[in-house]
Amino acid sequence: MNRLAGKAAIIAGGSKGIGCAVSTTFAREGAFAAVVGSNAAAAEKTAQEIRDLGGTAIAVAADLTSEDGRASVFERTLAAFGKVDIIVNNAGWGCKKPLIETDMASFDRSINLNLKATYFMTQLAAKQMIRQGTGGRIINISSTGALQGERNSSIYAATKAGIIALSRAAALELGEHGITVNCVLPGFTRTNNNGHVPRIIDENFIGITPTRRVTVAQDIANACLFLAGGEAGQISAQILPVDGGYSGTRAMQASMTSAMERS
Repeated sequence: MNRLAGKAAIIAGGSKGIGCAVSTTFAREGAFAAVVGSNAAAAEKTAQEIRDLGGTAIAVAADLTSEDGRASVFERTLAAFGKVDIIVNNAGWGCKKPLIETDMASFDRSINLNLKATYFMTQLAAKQMIRQGTGGRIINISSTGALQGERNSSIYAATKAGIIALSRAAALELGEHGITVNCVLPGFTRTNNNGHVPRIIDENFIGITPTRRVTVAQDIANACLFLAGGEAGQISAQILPVDGGYSGTRAMQASMTSAMERS
């Protein structure tokens, strides 16, 4: 219950869904959590839930697409905790539009939040960790859609693929400072933020997922917890899909289906 005792963690996009699960999991394991979100009330709600359970957390409302907003996250975190040991870059927006219908506004919003914000939050974290001289953990949330593409998600997949490339390049540069950089790739994940998605989707995924269950936010949080902890000190520049094996067997399933249809 104290795998992250005394560590200061920034969870960008930490107030809802996957980010909320990461924030509460890290705090439960002893981390001081800076819960970052664009919605002040949602960030404070998650931070208060952590405090109610005996944890330590602050809420930081910030627009991560702006330089001032990103800087404020580190200013607030350092003022509260004095250091930054871990960052999880989870903030993002899923644009669900066909390629031929994706407009410039949707393109720019996706790039600015999913990729640009992650890039410069990673940069700010790296600078702070290097100054501290005690290493650190950078965990960027990508998506299995970056590996295989998804219909009506071309710009989303492109930004998430960019996060993978960024993370691997950053790992090369930061390893000598004791900083690891890794990517966690959720597939379809049931969270407290997507209750509007029809439950029939769950049934469809169960049928094609090797583990025969739907991924939930806690599964992603558990992966982040491992990568943030001391056991993962020799793991860097890696991508970790968390989807019950779906992405790893998708091509195989398609091949088998095609073969059966031809027979």
